[in-house]
Amino acid sequence: MSPAVESAPARLGPRIETRRLGRWTVHAIQAGGQKLDGGAMFGVVPKPLWQKRILPDERNRIQLGMRCLLIEHDIGPVLIDTGAGNKETEKFYEIYAVENRGERGPTALEDGLFEIGVRPEDVALVINTHLHFDHAGGNMVLETDGRLRPAFANARYVVQSGEYAFATHTNERTAGSYFPHNFVPLAEANRYDFIEGNREIVSGIRSVHTPGHTPWHQSLLLESDGARALYLGDIIPTTAHLPLPWIMGYDVEPLVTLETKRRILSRAAAEDWLLIFEHDARTAWGKLNEALGAVMGARG
Repeated sequence: MSPAVESAPARLGPRIETRRLGRWTVHAIQAGGQKLDGGAMFGVVPKPLWQKRILPDERNRIQLGMRCLLIEHDIGPVLIDTGAGNKETEKFYEIYAVENRGERGPTALEDGLFEIGVRPEDVALVINTHLHFDHAGGNMVLETDGRLRPAFANARYVVQSGEYAFATHTNERTAGSYFPHNFVPLAEANRYDFIEGNREIVSGIRSVHTPGHTPWHQSLLLESDGARALYLGDIIPTTAHLPLPWIMGYDVEPLVTLETKRRILSRAAAEDWLLIFEHDARTAWGKLNEALGAVMGARG
């Protein structure tokens, strides 16, 4: 597989992209941008190759998005991942070039929700693919008086039980990605529903254990009236990561990532899944084109 070459540094795509998936309406919400080191994002792939896909800036960083997904579900709005949140220091935001400040709410995620007519308190369920700061940072909000509160007052939160254990028992390699204030207060308040492995979370939304980036990373398989989509999370963060060996240096088990990608891409091709890319700056979703080995922009 070989994704299309970019001729200029990526810019963030629209804040909101909306499509039908079976009987559901789904909204891809760009919850802000960030930049990470290109070498770290592509692991053992040499720079002369990866920079043909995404050009780095003068600090060798590539532009990434933080795309969350809002599903208009029968139980109410279901949100997958929550971006980076508003709780970190200015130095942190500068290092990672996080640009996610909101105009109507604490971050761009809340602004996106308002834009589609959803208030944070309307969200019924939040599902975390995993608990890294750029996927679960928006679980909790820092108030101006310094207090922390759940960002979605009436929602239950869902994550793999193994991921929570991994996030709360870090080592020198993993501690920089897990910030307890994003998830421990929710667990202490009994707001999390911990699940194990592959299972239906609510009707039509199934967890798919996709290990490699972390041992208990999960992707979410959505199915409605025969249409299927997989929200990939960090197992394939951008379209440039579709080739099997193009694996992030951030992955704690890269050889496991390789086999996970082999499995899910084979199934995606066989079952005509829509793939949803969390970190791609411009491409929200697409289907595998076997003839070209690339991602095609899927029409809503």
